[in-house]
Amino acid sequence: MSGPRFEPVRAVRAYERVVEQIEEAIESGSLCPGERLPSERELMVQFSVSRSTVREALRVLQARGLVRSRPGDPNGAEVLPFTPAALHKSMTTLARVEELSLGELLQFRMVLDSAAMLLAARLRSEEQLAEMAAAVARMKAAAETGHDEFGAADVAFHDAVVRAGGNKLIQICSDVVRSIVLGLISEKIAAAPGREALMRRSIRHHEEVMAAIRAGDGPLAARLSRKTMYDYYAGHVPAGERAALRALLE
Repeated sequence: MSGPRFEPVRAVRAYERVVEQIEEAIESGSLCPGERLPSERELMVQFSVSRSTVREALRVLQARGLVRSRPGDPNGAEVLPFTPAALHKSMTTLARVEELSLGELLQFRMVLDSAAMLLAARLRSEEQLAEMAAAVARMKAAAETGHDEFGAADVAFHDAVVRAGGNKLIQICSDVVRSIVLGLISEKIAAAPGREALMRRSIRHHEEVMAAIRAGDGPLAARLSRKTMYDYYAGHVPAGERAALRALLE
């Protein structure tokens, strides 16, 4: 039989419909941060649902970082402003339920880092270059003292680069993805053989990246950054996922 093909429908619970409508109101700007939803009783009337349905919807919205709800508050739940914490929570959940693989997270981080390098090479100030140099100096000192200090200095370098680029969304996403990746494999990196040699090689790469940014060569800085990240992390990624990372090196 010819004609359109239809997909199976999913049964939707009443509270999910409530969540969808409130989310749409927030996303469209009909509800703004700081404003309040109607009271539970008014929501029951507007949605024609029970109190338990309204409360379940509010629990979901609060878990997603969209509202703050206090039981018994007669003023209704407060709409919250967007925060990096909400994005971090969502991406962490995706990673934990294996919707996002380590390879995908690293690939995204390589893309974000490349964009930050391109912007920084064009827009950086002398003060921001000094921040990058100070971070590299801390990395050198930390290579002799411990992995935690080295990691903190590495983060400081990349934070300085992203700030130099001036894009807040790249900054937020980079911070979120980096913390998730490190949370997944930090213990493996700390226990990896040849760790000191890897740190020294990473320092050399960072110096090369900084020199390219100083010279205004964004494409070179981006290529070097992707190579640095691949060298540092690829060994912790399943072999089947490495081809996707290598594609960004070509």
